[in-house]
Amino acid sequence: MFQTLAYYATVFHRSFVAYTTARLQALELNFGSLFPIIYVGKHPGCTQAELTAALGLDWGYSQRSVTRLVEEGFLIREKSGRAYHLDLSAKGQEAFAVSHQVFADWDKEALAALDDTEREQLLFLLEKVTRKEGISPCMK
Repeated sequence: MFQTLAYYATVFHRSFVAYTTARLQALELNFGSLFPIIYVGKHPGCTQAELTAALGLDWGYSQRSVTRLVEEGFLIREKSGRAYHLDLSAKGQEAFAVSHQVFADWDKEALAALDDTEREQLLFLLEKVTRKEGISPCMK
C-alpha cells in the first residue's frame, strides 16, 4: 500500500464522489452540479464569469452546466446590463441545503475513527498545507 498524500487524496475523492452522488440523485442532480449550486447559494446575484473564475472552470463547461441547471429549475438567470446574474430558485435552495450538508455528513463518516482532537489536528494540518501550496479554496 502507498503511503503518500496523493494516494489518500484519491481514495478520499472516490469515496466522497460516490457518497455525494448517492445523496444528490434524490434531487436529480449529479456530482458536477455540487459546486455551482453551493457557490451561487453563498454568492447570490453572482455573474457566471465570477462563478467560472472562482471554481476554476472552463468557460464552455460552465456555460453548459449553468444552462442545464437553469433548464432543470435549480438556478434563475436574469440579465442585468451586459451580464447575467445567478440566483437559486426554491428548488435550488433545497439542493443547496443538501449539497452543503453532504460535506459535514461525509466528514462524520470518513473521520469516525478519529477523536475530536485528532480530527481538529488533521484539518489544521491540511489547511496549513493548502495555504503553503497556494491552493485556493473555491467555496469561500
